[in-house]
Amino acid sequence: MEKILSLTPRQIVAELDKYIIGQHDAKRNVAIALRNRIRRLMVKTDIQKDIVPNNILMIGSTGVGKTEIARRLAKVAHAPFTKVEASKFTEVGYVGRDVESMVRDLVEQSVALVREQKNESVKEKAAEAVEELILDILIPPVKSAGFTRAIPVDSDTNAEPNNDAELNERTRERFREKLRDGELDERKIEISVKAGSPMGVGMIGNGMMDDASMAGLQDMISNMMPKKVKKRKVSISEARKILLEEEMSKLVDFEEVKEEAIKLAENNGIIFIDEIDKIASKSGKNGGGPDVSREGVQRDLLPIVEGSAVNTKYGVINTDHVLFIAAGAFHVAKPSDLIPELQGRFPIRVELQSLTQEDFSRILREPKNALTKQYQALFESEEVYLEFNDESIEEIARLAFLINQEVENIGARRLHTVMSHLLNDFLFEVPDTITANSKIMVTKEMVQDRLSSLVQNRDLSQYIL
Repeated sequence: MEKILSLTPRQIVAELDKYIIGQHDAKRNVAIALRNRIRRLMVKTDIQKDIVPNNILMIGSTGVGKTEIARRLAKVAHAPFTKVEASKFTEVGYVGRDVESMVRDLVEQSVALVREQKNESVKEKAAEAVEELILDILIPPVKSAGFTRAIPVDSDTNAEPNNDAELNERTRERFREKLRDGELDERKIEISVKAGSPMGVGMIGNGMMDDASMAGLQDMISNMMPKKVKKRKVSISEARKILLEEEMSKLVDFEEVKEEAIKLAENNGIIFIDEIDKIASKSGKNGGGPDVSREGVQRDLLPIVEGSAVNTKYGVINTDHVLFIAAGAFHVAKPSDLIPELQGRFPIRVELQSLTQEDFSRILREPKNALTKQYQALFESEEVYLEFNDESIEEIARLAFLINQEVENIGARRLHTVMSHLLNDFLFEVPDTITANSKIMVTKEMVQDRLSSLVQNRDLSQYIL
């Protein structure tokens, strides 16, 4: 939490700039929204509970960075984050996902985050316990004539021990050193692991139970049933991973995890609702049909965004302070086609700009996860070295921008199809024909040779995703 509190809006934007090119207005607004949540938590008076987040509606065509901004914001904030598509929801009473499932998904993410943090805090202690368990398996104690003697699995000790206790201690220490050095990683040992419950409750309730009730019932039945243990023969390296998970789960109080996860989701959770324009009633449309169903989904969504209590298998979560970021292209419908109550719950509206040729060029060069760097990593995994000169990157950007203009503007996603067509032949030939230590230099001429003919022919259907 201290790291999050130290991030100013300017620093948040700087973090987003590492992965997303342009869209400064959108970045500024989400940075302010995130910082305002931190500010609210620092308010010491009763007014804290009345400070609600300013939800954001991002408007822009596909591939301009809407989803990536929200996803990266969640990573910067170390906050639980879930992305949903509004078009997948149906009105209550119809077959399909209900809108409350997005909140349950958020809580699942929050539980995973908190559990990971708790596991990390006890990992060292759990690792020590696992080491002792493995040593107990390697050197099983055997009772004989009133005393216990350790029988080592293999022993190359030449010195004569004074007594059985000394033999046990010396052997364990020698094996401990071998374990830590990795000398025994491939040795097979038999361990006891908890078997999963063979019974499910998928058919209970005849389809009338919601997800939270079903999950809660399943947990209750699982807790009531005796835990079965089965034997498995695995390598020591694999046994260490299995036993580490079990030991960490013993050291972590799951009730505490659930309590912290609910609080984290309530105060720091981010829900990204994509394709919200798909549930807007089209301008000028009246009467029945699909628009009625769309409006029904909006009305179901309204109380969640306004703030309500949602039942989950981990407990009740209040959505008053969850940050909602919605996004849509709004090519056909307009933001004003959403019901007025829902419009009012997204007071901050940001229009993302279409990407220019210069943006494409920067996207290929600057981000930490730039597509050129991803392909270089793929080739380098087989010791083949891929390089792009400046002219080739400019040409790739020019052609991607041109194709977007000629066919359909799918934003930065166009770069994926262009790069795939450019480099797939090389990827196919590695490592059979293009062997290790080879070098591939991508030039402007190569880009033109492989891509320009497609642009000239205007036969670009293969580029449409």
